[in-house]
Amino acid sequence: MDLSGISLSETDGQVFIHAEPAPGRPAVDVPALQALLAQSGYGHYQLHAEALARAANDCNTQPSPFDRLLAQRCDATMQLQVAPDEMTAALSLTPPQGGRAVSLEEIEQALAAVGVVFGIDYAALHQVCEAGCCSAVPVAFGLLPQNGRDTVFESLIAHAVDRAPKLDENGLIDYREHGAVTTVQAGAPLMRRVPPTRGVDGQTVRGRVLAAHAGRDESFAAPLVGAQVASQDGNLLQATITGQPVPGPRGVHVDPILRVAEVNMTSGNIHFEGTVLVEGEVSQGMKIQASGDILVKGMVDGGLLEAGGNIQVAGGVIANAKLRAGGSVSARFAQGASIEAGTVIALDDMALECELQSLNQIIIGAKAPQRGALIGGTARAMMLVRVPLLGSDKGGITHVVVGANPVLEEQYAVLQQNIAKAEAAEQNLEKLVKQLTAAGDPKGVLERVKASRLHAFEVWGQYLAERVELEQQIALGRSARVEVGVGVAGAVNLAFGSLTSRVRQEFDAGAFSIHPDGHIVFTDLAGHVEPV
Repeated sequence: MDLSGISLSETDGQVFIHAEPAPGRPAVDVPALQALLAQSGYGHYQLHAEALARAANDCNTQPSPFDRLLAQRCDATMQLQVAPDEMTAALSLTPPQGGRAVSLEEIEQALAAVGVVFGIDYAALHQVCEAGCCSAVPVAFGLLPQNGRDTVFESLIAHAVDRAPKLDENGLIDYREHGAVTTVQAGAPLMRRVPPTRGVDGQTVRGRVLAAHAGRDESFAAPLVGAQVASQDGNLLQATITGQPVPGPRGVHVDPILRVAEVNMTSGNIHFEGTVLVEGEVSQGMKIQASGDILVKGMVDGGLLEAGGNIQVAGGVIANAKLRAGGSVSARFAQGASIEAGTVIALDDMALECELQSLNQIIIGAKAPQRGALIGGTARAMMLVRVPLLGSDKGGITHVVVGANPVLEEQYAVLQQNIAKAEAAEQNLEKLVKQLTAAGDPKGVLERVKASRLHAFEVWGQYLAERVELEQQIALGRSARVEVGVGVAGAVNLAFGSLTSRVRQEFDAGAFSIHPDGHIVFTDLAGHVEPV
């Protein structure tokens, strides 16, 4: 395009147009001026759109010469943003327009100017410098503190008995047969204490130190029966006697083991602080009381066994024998026996006319799924009764009660009484505070009464929190089940808490449970649900 009479010049980075009137010159437009700027080496400068439009119009209409600013040279700009928590610093770059790019040294100086001295990512800096532009690219990172590890207690015993079984999400205890008794000799290592670590301090991009929390320091539990800290190593627990190791959260105690051939009139009754291992049988009328476990390799023929831990009987339990354990009870079979367990009752074969009570579950016939049976008597469990064959058409009524935990129910009743007492105490103290406030406090007891009321209120709140937790445990009973692997025969009375049912018909394999609608149902293996 003919742009005669139009020229460009640069002064101090600013580009001006000089236009002389030129008769016969074609009409000038903005693209023509932009092309002229590009041909003159100013196309990458910052152009002023409004000035370009006015200049094009004036070139066509102005009768006298004029000069006007059209463009200017601009250097690159940068902006740094430090996060409020000072854990990152971000860089934004605008590219130059005919001017100078930002150098790495300038960025480093800018970081130092805003106090960024730690965690600078130089690879990112080089990358954005080469690109010439970026938007909020993180170029510095703080370091979070790494808190120290708490004290760790590592058991050094293989296959040790754990008397603190854990509940799963369904409220069931994962029961395992313990098998043979694990023993340790005096001086044997039991547990290693791994001391806590201090942790590693963190740091913000501005160099502010973020202190790490040291791990919790814990010592071995005390006292520990049959164990002590090694004299040459304060982090090693050793056995002081020969016995059965029983680990706890912060230590291991060693139960002495009393080994007897049989328990009969010759041996007499056994009362022992530790674990009792009977190589033979327990005879009629004999008694074993142990703070630890009781393990019988023969039968229990009418004896009384009481254990603070678990009871394991390799043979059967017969003839009105009575077994009570704080933990689990396992035996080959039981007939005419009374068995109470704090966790699980597990009978390999069958239970005939027995009184069984477990605070979690009763498992019968796991090792004899085709002939295992629960016939007659009563079986009570909080969460589960599992048996191949329930009842018999040749026996009496078999009673099964699930979803009820007498221990929890007793605790709940006591807690309700405590809540009522705490509430009454708080209300009485509240009345007294109001009376003293209204009538005056000549003896100066108002503050003490207020403190007593506050304490009573806190106690009341603690009881209420305990009730919520206890109610959650009791509510697990609504998911209780009676599972049969083969079927149901004969007369069976079922009770799920307060819900009862007299079962007088045969069922195949399946499970009894409480339907969400609130009645007892039977679900077969195909998933078909039938009201009972």
